[in-house]
Amino acid sequence: MHILKLLIIDDELGLRHGAVRSLKNFTFHANGFEEEVSFEITEAGTGKEALAMMESNEIDIALIDYKLPDINGIEILNAIREKQYKLLSIFMTAYATLDVAVCATRNGAYDFLAKPFSPEELKNTLRKASSRIILQNKAKKYEEEKKLIRFEFLSVLSHELKAPLNAVESYLRIMDSKLSGESIENYEKMIKRSLDRIGGMRKLIFDLLDLTRIESGQKQRTIAPLNLVETAKKSIEIHHSMAEDKGVHVVLKSDESIIANTDSGEMEIMFNNLISNAIKYNKNYGSVTISIKKLEDFVSLEIADTGIGFKDEEKSKIFKEFVRCKNEFTQGIEGSGLGLSILSKLVRLYDGNIKLESEFGKGSKFTITLKKI
Repeated sequence: MHILKLLIIDDELGLRHGAVRSLKNFTFHANGFEEEVSFEITEAGTGKEALAMMESNEIDIALIDYKLPDINGIEILNAIREKQYKLLSIFMTAYATLDVAVCATRNGAYDFLAKPFSPEELKNTLRKASSRIILQNKAKKYEEEKKLIRFEFLSVLSHELKAPLNAVESYLRIMDSKLSGESIENYEKMIKRSLDRIGGMRKLIFDLLDLTRIESGQKQRTIAPLNLVETAKKSIEIHHSMAEDKGVHVVLKSDESIIANTDSGEMEIMFNNLISNAIKYNKNYGSVTISIKKLEDFVSLEIADTGIGFKDEEKSKIFKEFVRCKNEFTQGIEGSGLGLSILSKLVRLYDGNIKLESEFGKGSKFTITLKKI
């Protein structure tokens, strides 16, 4: 229940009490929002009394009468604007002339209600004002959440870059000082590790660019017939040396040709992420099995491995940004923590879904269904 604070400012006691009775049990759903809205109502018979209430209480909506015994409604509107109170004003008057309405609007009134008005007219006006307030509150909350997400994102990014930068800097200082002698052979391991670290940072940057393009909707897409089997073979070839180093056997099970209307770059990212992870997080001399099937109006991709697998509590987190599962088996394995997040976003572009079956210590199987093909 979303409770808005309503202040009724009018010197007519009967009008105030009538409005309170009309709104006492009044609840509704604001446009576009599921949350129910009701009002907490206070009353003021003079302008000065109303301004005192605004000073000491947070008010969401003020129903302001034009003719009051001390100051008029326009003066109240001016005071609200000067003090920058965050509320919506609805102007009430029996003098329903165009000049008064224009004057009230110029001085900050959100809406205009001519006396005498019916309970239904009052409710409709408040519905509109309430929807505006809730929308503003949602927008403000969204902006605050965006700032928090941006801060967390930059914090994680700086952490992910700091470690490899420190390592490369340390190796370069050792080489610059020639602490291991004059021979270049003495520094081969440091050079190799530095290049590996730089490769990891480059991968992180490219992943970030992919993620940004997808989330911003600015990624250029070219949907055309594509042989998914050939795309998978290219990805297997790209990762051949990685698989060979670990003795991992990669098998592709599919028809010779499966054509689907897709973006070639997106398919390359999908296969590269899935196959590289299946090899990287596999056991030595393990296996990776890739299956591609086309059934009527969708394509199914399956990538199964005999690797580390996931714990139950990890399965719901792995598609989030910068999430990497850390345990005794993953120590020393480099990664950006963005691959599966990018994968899940690409799958959604095809109205698809991802299913993960995994047992920790025994392996994983990702099943991806792509529609809109």
